[in-house]
Amino acid sequence: MLRRLHKFALSIKAIIAPELIAVEGLQEWSQAQRMVRICAASTREGFKLVHAFYIGMLALRYKTPHGDRVIWPNQYAWLLQEGLIDWNDHASWGLSEEIIHDKSNADGTAKILALGQVSWFAAQSIMRRAHMLPLSQLEAMTLSYIPLFAITYLFWWIKPKDVLTPSTVSLPAMSEEQRDTFESMAVSRAFDDEHTGNQDSLWSIWYLTPRVFEKESEQKALEEEQRRCEQSAEHGPTLIRLRRAINLEDAMTAERKEIVVANWDPELYRSKFLWPLTCLFGASFGALHLISWNTDFPTSIEQWLWRAAALASIVSILVFMQFEKVVVRWGGPLTLISLISPIVYLFSRVVMMGGVIAAFRAQSLAIYDTYVVSTYWIHIV
Repeated sequence: MLRRLHKFALSIKAIIAPELIAVEGLQEWSQAQRMVRICAASTREGFKLVHAFYIGMLALRYKTPHGDRVIWPNQYAWLLQEGLIDWNDHASWGLSEEIIHDKSNADGTAKILALGQVSWFAAQSIMRRAHMLPLSQLEAMTLSYIPLFAITYLFWWIKPKDVLTPSTVSLPAMSEEQRDTFESMAVSRAFDDEHTGNQDSLWSIWYLTPRVFEKESEQKALEEEQRRCEQSAEHGPTLIRLRRAINLEDAMTAERKEIVVANWDPELYRSKFLWPLTCLFGASFGALHLISWNTDFPTSIEQWLWRAAALASIVSILVFMQFEKVVVRWGGPLTLISLISPIVYLFSRVVMMGGVIAAFRAQSLAIYDTYVVSTYWIHIV
């Protein structure tokens, strides 16, 4: 039941905010690439991108007395690096490529056909504009989805799809210290299957899948604080150092409970090439709606609402993407901007979708005009 609801929630997100799904695909691909690099030495480069995607989609789990828990990518890499598991036994963990492909419902042929269909629609839309023929509001909106879904397809091309049965394994024997270290590396407990309240909650279908970089940033902050405590060992009393450690732990606990609206991968966010390109793709969705700037609307008010909403969506998503992490917590005046910008974006999307539906009652007859296709050789194909 929750799986179906999660797919429904993902569909709603893709319709309302396709650019965020594209960025999510980029972040998943980036995490998978990073995991391949980390595991290369321990697996003699036998660990491939499909394995990283499979583990990253929380499909590898270990048994517990109450059910099972997720083995996160950083946990699996740690098991390999510590020599607790051997890559030669990866098939027994359900990580052979044959098993993964057998569980996946992805079909390369279907993906190629889908890309072919949307490419054909895009080509026809371009030809209509070249012949000074208008596009309907629905066509303009459909066209806006294509570049974002195409880039998402590319990032997820070899990612397994709709894996219904995860690989559940027994963890190797570990010392108490090793077990504590392993458990502390878990990014989140919300996706475990131990039938706790938050795991069975319907709200879980809207959860953003946390990424390993979030845990790494948390660990980095903890290690930094520990270094400061060690450096002040000779200059401050033990009680002060203890309080600082307790305060840090309380801060970490509060951070884990806070509502995270967005959290971009630091490696991606700080890239001088990839992040501007990502922002460009983010703005492309609203920008492509401007194709219908001069399209006839039932009323001039609706036409200007469409124009204003398209411009607002471009500006608001660009502003929103300038914040590396957005949480529902007061941190100064910029907090208002970081939280208001996605609200403005969602409102503008609702206005544009409403404009498409409202325009059906009085469409211009010019949208039914066409050009002579026989003059173009591509139509023979």
